Amino acid sequence: MSREPTTSLDGRFSSPGAAPTPWSIGEVTLELAEIYWISTVRPDGQPHVTPMIAIWLDNALHFTTGPYERKAKYLAQNPRCTITTGCNKYGEGLDVMIEGQAAEITDLSQLQRLADAYQAKYGWQFAVRDGGFVNDQGDPALAFAVQPRNVFGFGRGETFSQTRWHFGYPKGNH
Repeated sequence: MSREPTTSLDGRFSSPGAAPTPWSIGEVTLELAEIYWISTVRPDGQPHVTPMIAIWLDNALHFTTGPYERKAKYLAQNPRCTITTGCNKYGEGLDVMIEGQAAEITDLSQLQRLADAYQAKYGWQFAVRDGGFVNDQGDPALAFAVQPRNVFGFGRGETFSQTRWHFGYPKGNH
């Protein structure tokens, strides 16, 4: 079940006569994307950006990482992150940016649903074990969910638009 955000258009960065992109289009973009970019914060405050695969499920973007990878270490110190996806073309498409906080998933039923979604979307197989994942080579993986506080959609084509979808979570929670 989709949670409907408040939708607004930023006219400063939109073509004259532009309309906000409906959330249903932003959500489908998140569901169908294959590659996403996550930006985390290093201990010295510098940004860290890396590509990854992810799953849009239950109104949150889910991803995995090894427990010793940089993004896992940085998220342990500061869970705030930004995740982007898009089409990389100037004159067409929609880029989507999620702002939120990553929360580790340890619930076995949630992990199993996520493992099934990874199998369906990417063909990746994860076993659910000890509150996390183990890949087919026996390596552990942590699972995270980012429930968006704000999502931005940057539409291009005949009409350019900047849409903001605000989910209204309290600032400290997501």
